[in-house]
Amino acid sequence: MKEALFIIAASERDADLYYATRFLAPDPFPFFEVEGERFIMVSDLELGRARRQAAVETILPLQKYEDRAKGRVAQPTLLDAVDEALKEQEIQHLLVPGSFPAEYADKLRARGYEVRVKEGMLFEERLVKSEIEVGWIAETLHFTEEAMEIATDAIREAEIRGNELFRAGEPLTSEGVRRLIHHALLDRDCVAEHTIVAGGEQGSDPHHEGIGPLMAHQPIVIDIFPRSSRTRYFADITRTVVRGKASLRVKEMHEAVLQAQEKAVALIRDGADGAAVHHEVAMIFEQLGFPTGETNGRMQGFFHGTGHGLGLEIHEPPRIGKRGAVLRSGNVVTVEPGLYYPEEGGVRIEDLLVVTETGCRTLTKFPKLLEL
Repeated sequence: MKEALFIIAASERDADLYYATRFLAPDPFPFFEVEGERFIMVSDLELGRARRQAAVETILPLQKYEDRAKGRVAQPTLLDAVDEALKEQEIQHLLVPGSFPAEYADKLRARGYEVRVKEGMLFEERLVKSEIEVGWIAETLHFTEEAMEIATDAIREAEIRGNELFRAGEPLTSEGVRRLIHHALLDRDCVAEHTIVAGGEQGSDPHHEGIGPLMAHQPIVIDIFPRSSRTRYFADITRTVVRGKASLRVKEMHEAVLQAQEKAVALIRDGADGAAVHHEVAMIFEQLGFPTGETNGRMQGFFHGTGHGLGLEIHEPPRIGKRGAVLRSGNVVTVEPGLYYPEEGGVRIEDLLVVTETGCRTLTKFPKLLEL
């Protein structure tokens, strides 16, 4: 009997399924691949669209297999129809992703199927991007940089009154700048969630999204990571800016982050160890007088990874961090060192790169100015 790669999911949320089919659907549908042939099963509602759009060899009408199953059960379920289709292809062994629903796995095993779970993603080839995929990521990044420019322009144009920032007579807030970013991205068919616009002490928490008024002379961390609604590929960029005059310590932090990022970029290439790259970045911070550790119950310094893979998901392997991974030509990765101290705030700079045989190619073009 044959073994098949097998998924039941909504491709709108499952990157493996969308990668395998290029068919976007909000509701779960079955997919299997056996001996190089890819199958999907869809309802009558989606049948016409699937025939036009799905990048698979065979599209099976779900209703047809439900009707077959009526010979055995009065009210066939999705798994009854799947059972009919798998038996038709003489499939008895299923390899599923770690995200596969336990309910489905248990019921399939009860029907006599061997169900094996593959750790991580089902299609590891997703990690090595084609030039077309790199182009889709670069397009999303271009739109993201345009949104970043709108955000930094708003901060640059803000009037300084004492230590407060005002725009159009109103206090400039994290929420207001975030709305500008989100509107700009929607106009470009991109959707962003959890965008970070965090000023002052808020920026010393790497994932604080930012709330309330933004202040002059304090660092503002802006991290934007939208997905294209058209291609489904993400981009990711972070810049740290100050409206007014940055303190000497913040300037030193910004320069240290730039040096650390440049070191990482110089080390990234096909075959490089992500853990080794991360170690070198951490060493630069230590050598420049920016220690990492817990103080007063909070982690301070550089306490996250140097970068991560990106594509149909915002966080994909390979990781550039303490655990590390071997980088391969065609990986698209972020490089985003940062420093975080509550008394000063946070400084993070993030670019997107494509790993090559001899080094890497930087996709990000947005400038890295600190003071606006």
